[in-house]
Amino acid sequence: MSINTERDIEANLQIGPTDQGMVRLFIEGVGIEIPMDFEPEEAEEIAEEIRAAAQAARAVSS
Repeated sequence: MSINTERDIEANLQIGPTDQGMVRLFIEGVGIEIPMDFEPEEAEEIAEEIRAAAQAARAVSS
């Protein structure tokens, strides 16, 4: 499976701070829960990567 492989899987994504000062991405799907904790600096890097990917996706779809 790669980034371009489509799958028919539904999942929910929640993003928020934890009481430990981390940023949590919580992914929940049928039969699975994945909590992913990041230091605030790491979360900011991920946010930058998401923004860059969105910009690249816009360029492809234009």
